[in-house]
Amino acid sequence: MNSPLESGQPMPEFNLDSAGSARISSDDIKGHKAVIYFYPKDDTPGCTKEAIAFTQLKAAFEAADTKVVGISADPSQKHDKFIEKHDLDVILGSDPELDTLKAFGVWVQKAMYGRKYFGIERSTFLIDSNGNIARVWRKVRVAGHAEDVLKAAETLK
Repeated sequence: MNSPLESGQPMPEFNLDSAGSARISSDDIKGHKAVIYFYPKDDTPGCTKEAIAFTQLKAAFEAADTKVVGISADPSQKHDKFIEKHDLDVILGSDPELDTLKAFGVWVQKAMYGRKYFGIERSTFLIDSNGNIARVWRKVRVAGHAEDVLKAAETLK
């Protein structure tokens, strides 16, 4: 496992399938600020609320010259259904091989009911226009999170 990333470190390179038979890569966001949020699974209550919250704030993120990208291990075809079902307007990247999840340090050991397993830690990274990590939120609670990230993006140079 890679160690968790911190503010000031460069954003890991990535190149992923995304919804609508497209691709999203770290090169696509260079020169802009970006929010990269990692979430466990499409169409689950918390993940749906988070994606809807980022969608509702899309115009404000664009006004702050900030792209928003969500990444999970779900296949891009599942992202397509998730986007259509909830009328989402964010880029969703697919990482079934877990390479990007591991590079960002969000593929972690979890425990539930005494059982240990690996999964995605809900985390968000704010990237500056130079491609460096400006801020990290780990073990995210969904309520109010997108608004907090927007405030940070608006104040980031």
